[in-house]
Formats: sequence, C-alpha cells, structure tokens
Amino acid sequence: MQALCIYAGPKALTHIREHGLKPAHVGVIPGAAGGPKGLILGPLDRFIFGEWLPQSSQPVDLVGASIGAWRMATACLNEPITAFERLEHDYIHQYYEPLPGQKRVSARQVSDAFGQSLQVFYGGRLEEVLGHPRYRLHILTSHGRHVLQREHPLATPLGYAGAFLSNALNRKALGLWLERVVFSAQGAPLPFDVQDFRTFSVALNEVNFMSALQASCSIPFALTAVNDIAGAPSGAYWDGGITDYHLHLNWKAPEGPERALVLYPHFQHNVVPGWLDKALKWRHGASPFLDSTIVLAPKPEWVASLPNGKLPDRKDFMTYGKDLAGRVKVWNAAAKASQQLADEFSEWLERVRLDKVRTL
Repeated sequence: MQALCIYAGPKALTHIREHGLKPAHVGVIPGAAGGPKGLILGPLDRFIFGEWLPQSSQPVDLVGASIGAWRMATACLNEPITAFERLEHDYIHQYYEPLPGQKRVSARQVSDAFGQSLQVFYGGRLEEVLGHPRYRLHILTSHGRHVLQREHPLATPLGYAGAFLSNALNRKALGLWLERVVFSAQGAPLPFDVQDFRTFSVALNEVNFMSALQASCSIPFALTAVNDIAGAPSGAYWDGGITDYHLHLNWKAPEGPERALVLYPHFQHNVVPGWLDKALKWRHGASPFLDSTIVLAPKPEWVASLPNGKLPDRKDFMTYGKDLAGRVKVWNAAAKASQQLADEFSEWLERVRLDKVRTL
C-alpha cells in the first residue's frame, strides 16, 4: 500500500512542471500544531533536514506552532537527524503521574514538567537554534486580549467560549479575543501577510526562547498560560495553534524558481486555519494562500492500517492512562511505519512524476 500523497497548489504545480522540485526551490517550511499526530512526520523531518535540504544553500524560513514549533526549532540544531530521533523518543515517553492525593494531573504540573524538559532538550544549545546559518525560525503564539489577557479560573473559560462563538461567525472575529504574536530569530521578516487579525512580531533571543516555545505548546486548560514574555506585549500566552492550527497563512513566495515554494510535511491534506475551526468543515478547503504550497500527507487508507486505525493523538493519554508501555508500543509502531512516507518522497524526488501529484 502506498503511504504518501503529494498535493500542490496551482503555482506549485506549474513550478514542478517547469522546474521539477529541487531543495533550492524551498523558501518556507511550516510545522502544524496537532500534538502526537506530528509523530508520523519524524522520518520526513529527518530526510528533509538531514539529507535533502543540505544539498542546497538558500535561506529557509521555518514557521511552527505547538509541536510544529518544537519540530522547527529542532531542525535548527546541529546533527538534525539525531536531534529529531531524540525529539521522537522524548515525546513518546512523556508521562505525568498525579501528585499524592490527586486523581488527575494538574495543568500546572504538566507545565512545570514540560518547561523542565525544554530546558534539558535545548539547554546550552540556543546558539545553534538562533544563529543557524540558513534557517530562520518563527514561533507562533496566541496572546490573550481583554478578558483573556490574564488566566483566571472563571474568566478564561468564559473568554474561550466567547472566542469560539465569535470565530464560528467570522474567523476575523477571533481577533477580538486573541492575537497572533510571532517570535522570529535573526530579525527575519515574516514570510506571510498578516491582514486577517492583529499580529505582533517580536525578536526571538536567548532570553525569551524557552518561554516563547513553551507558550506555543501551551494548550488551554491542559497547560497553564505563559505570562509576560520578555520583549513581547504583557499578558497571557497560549498555544499558537489556537490562532493558526495548520498555518493556513498568506505565504509570500518570491518570483522565480529559487525559494519559490512552501514545502509542507503534514499529517493530513487539509490545512485548517485555526484550532477552533476543526469542526467547521467549510473552512478546511484550500485557498489562494496555498497556491505555492506542496503538502506531503499520508493517505487515509494508510492511516487506517496504523495501530488503532488512526494517527496518535492526545486522546491516547486518557485511553491508555497509566499503561505507559501500551501507549509507547502503539506510538512507536506508528512512528516506525511512517518511515514509508520518507522513503516514498525520496523515490519521487529521484523521478518527479506529475501524475503522482494531486490538486491541493
């Protein structure tokens, strides 16, 4: 069974027809939010960043939210193949035991443990991430406005209820409750337009890196908000996937073949704008924003062949509970099977065939 589907926007399809696909053609790589679903992208990440992209020399913007930000930051480390292997291992083996006298793990407990894991993962290596000679890292976060400006046991649930209702009426209305704050390394300009709702661009540095990355991964109610990040507007910061779940952004692609494409390893072919849009199917289609984008995604039939017939997801934490070994076994099996995605992409690059490319 074939595992990989390749989807291309109209400009990307024309580019492939005229120029093929070379590593020098890539200008942007996005990393979606989605928690454990991102585990199946490990082999693709290792191939793209460890073998394929090093064959070129152009600068590349890496843009990520939540686990996508963690992946893109990992791509900036020296020896990225080893770094991605460690990321996969650490993510799969994470486990949180309720404190004595508690039935459930608290958001504060998860946040504290996650913050410590980031310190261990990136400690002493920030110069590699922030000063990469080619990759310009952009970490997306969601910054609370008005009632969401500070985390509160009553106001925060009410604020997110208001955000949900507003977003259902109009995506731009989400901006009444949350705004996008992007932390960018090396003073790099944003590789996308920001006409949808208010966006702040902040310099990513050694002082705010850990806070920005933790904020980008801080799912509301599962983790606590990160407050008052250095150099950024004051207030509470949450998961970047709330505003930009799959980074359905208006990418700015330069003219000509060099850096003209957005290469998007993704766990599905739909690029959903925001986390609150997951149930709004009419927002899951492609738009002109993705005209220069190539999406690498698993075939649904292949996904159905994975353990439990699905991608790893956050529900598995509850399904397996204290059975860490059971969850690790299932997630490891899915991650190992995903090597097929990388192998098929590598084979396609050796002999680019348009009949294997679907319309995004």
